[in-house]
Amino acid sequence: MFEKLWRLATLDVGIDLGTANVVVHVRGKGVVIRQPSVVARHMKTKVILAMGDEAKKMLGKNPAKSKNLLP
Repeated sequence: MFEKLWRLATLDVGIDLGTANVVVHVRGKGVVIRQPSVVARHMKTKVILAMGDEAKKMLGKNPAKSKNLLP
């Protein structure tokens, strides 16, 4: 009985931290996140400016004060 209650309280989640994309799969829902593995951050403050699709759009277009990080 405890096992049935535990299954109701938890999610089975799979995370793929790939070199091109990050993919998150939830059992029963399928893929819930699929984003490029890209982060844009401010060079001086190290503050993250964008992640995923938004950061990928900044590749080659970002100002001199930011840096795009790829795996």
